[in-house]
Amino acid sequence: MATVRQIQVTFDCANPERVARFWCEVLGYVIPPPPPGFADWNEFDNSLPPERQGSAFACIDPTGVGPRLFFQRVPEGKVVKNRVHLDVRVGTGLVGAERVAALEAECARLLALGATRVQLLTADGFNESCLVMQDVEGNEFCLD
Repeated sequence: MATVRQIQVTFDCANPERVARFWCEVLGYVIPPPPPGFADWNEFDNSLPPERQGSAFACIDPTGVGPRLFFQRVPEGKVVKNRVHLDVRVGTGLVGAERVAALEAECARLLALGATRVQLLTADGFNESCLVMQDVEGNEFCLD
């Protein structure tokens, strides 16, 4: 039998700190403490060679249940649809108009944080409604 392992979800992006802080707000995550010997993340970042400064950032679930999210700077921009995406579970257990209202309310909150609304996919008799969005750098995710 396989051993259960913790996972980390990694995002390639242009501005790791900006994207990390967006996802902290979306999920209620927090920025972890800086490495030992550093007062804060700015001090740590300034200790790196210039080409590495601002190249990575992370956020964690304060309860320790959810996976760590890691954001790394890459030189290329996003050009195609994600093959993997996050589903933010805001409508669990809700159906019909009540579910759509919950999705729309969360969508409004996230738009104020810089997200982009893409498309509301309405219930089709097999799947419940979900709302496709993009984060501050265009990575797709769903409000589910």
